[in-house]
Amino acid sequence: MKDISSFKNLKHYPVMLKEVMNICAPENGGNFIDCTFGSGGYSNEILSFQNTNVISLDRDNNAINYASEIKKNYNDRFMFYNEKFSNLDKVIKKDFKADFIIFDLGLSSMQIFNFKRGFSFNSKDKIDMRMGLNSISAQDVLNKCDFKTLKNIIKYFGDEKDSSRIANNIIKERKRSPINSVPRLVEIIERSKKKNYKKKINISTQTFQAIRIFVNKEVSELVNGLIHATKLLKKGGKLILINFHSLEDKIIKFYFTNYSKNKSKGSRYYPQIKNDKILFENYKNKIIRPSEEEINKNSASKSAKLRYAVRSKDNFFYPEELKKRFDNYLKLENENV
Repeated sequence: MKDISSFKNLKHYPVMLKEVMNICAPENGGNFIDCTFGSGGYSNEILSFQNTNVISLDRDNNAINYASEIKKNYNDRFMFYNEKFSNLDKVIKKDFKADFIIFDLGLSSMQIFNFKRGFSFNSKDKIDMRMGLNSISAQDVLNKCDFKTLKNIIKYFGDEKDSSRIANNIIKERKRSPINSVPRLVEIIERSKKKNYKKKINISTQTFQAIRIFVNKEVSELVNGLIHATKLLKKGGKLILINFHSLEDKIIKFYFTNYSKNKSKGSRYYPQIKNDKILFENYKNKIIRPSEEEINKNSASKSAKLRYAVRSKDNFFYPEELKKRFDNYLKLENENV
């Protein structure tokens, strides 16, 4: 494994790069799909080994410039698509089979720290939150959604206990004038929260996360991305995901656990899956976390969780229960704005 210190000047530090490479073993070659290219950390490292081929995707058009630079060095072994990973099946040929498929979910550093994009509650600019290839922005959500939809977005995507109060105050404030800036939304959230707020995270974190998830349809993206990725994996291939919040992790854990050979009986509230419906080998339910060294270098990696599963020899089938389990979230993301 190469020294990862060379990545410290990248605008987006590839989280758990060493751990991902240990799972992939690119020194042995193979076909890789990088579903969240960003600034190319994983793709570039994989391509540095001979006999590797990488197809990368990213919905953010700012990734195109980074992809162009990598293309210059690895023209014959690298392909990039400015596309959402929910559309994997539309950009990759059906007969292509991958040895490894990688997802690094959530925001990249270059998105968070570009304050003009309005992802961060530290920004003083307009509130936007679009990752790319979006139909709506955060301004649309804040100024057009009705009270019930706003409350549900903040409650279910942000796990925010004060969702009703925040949604109600957003409705009141937008009657005065449209809510278009980050500072104004932060002020509304701070005024809405209880005075005894004691969490270590910023008071605005959960509401910002909720709106971002809704704007970018992140649950729909993940569920559909998982399904299409599994279909593209070789038998024995590995599906690798790094996630940063509990809802993502819940989806990934459910998928791997309930479609593996060693599936145990879960909650009686979960849809039960027949034992013959298998997509993965025995799943260990092991979470890999970043090292203390990495956290010290890149504090954003602290909440990262890595899970991976190995594709079984069974033929692919459409995992309907995955969508059923998270149907309420999927329906909420499809609410009209």
